[in-house]
Amino acid sequence: MTTTRLNPIVLAAPMSLRPANRSSLLRLYLIRGLVAVAWAAAFAKVHDPLDALAITLLVIYPLIDAVSSLIDYRTMPRDAERRITAFNAVLSTVAAIAMGAAGSFGVAAALAVFGAWAAIAGAAQLVLGLRRRGSELGKQWPMLIAGGLSFLAGISYGIRAFGDKPSLAVLSVYATGGGVFFIVQAGLLAWRSRQWRPAAN
Repeated sequence: MTTTRLNPIVLAAPMSLRPANRSSLLRLYLIRGLVAVAWAAAFAKVHDPLDALAITLLVIYPLIDAVSSLIDYRTMPRDAERRITAFNAVLSTVAAIAMGAAGSFGVAAALAVFGAWAAIAGAAQLVLGLRRRGSELGKQWPMLIAGGLSFLAGISYGIRAFGDKPSLAVLSVYATGGGVFFIVQAGLLAWRSRQWRPAAN
């Protein structure tokens, strides 16, 4: 009886996505990016003063991420990636609840909670991007950059929350930047999909 040795490099290689899953991911990134940009435009107009409408938008933003993560979860063939995405969905749901509570305590509390969520979610996005860095998914550079910037921005917001004049205006910039990176990643996926079609045929 012979024993076949499996190459650990092969075992660690990213699993290929079916065209339908790749197309779903492309649509998810595009819609997620456009919604983030729209949210940023709306929040820029209502963030000051921090009233019921502004707090509602603060609750909605993490929920957008939670819903996106759940949709992404359904398309994932890899267990490790699914765990990261499930974690992010739970994290964003908890963040939405925390934002609703923090909003009643003022700008500093809201900024601190948003910063904590942005830092942890950014770290999760960075790890997920690293796991998806195969050529089939466009190397994930926009997602890697966005995750890293989210992590740094979150820490910065936490520091600002304890400063003299905390402001929520920076959150519109944060959402706009994140949305643009999602849209760029969707464009890269569309480009990669066109390249893979001739190879598949």
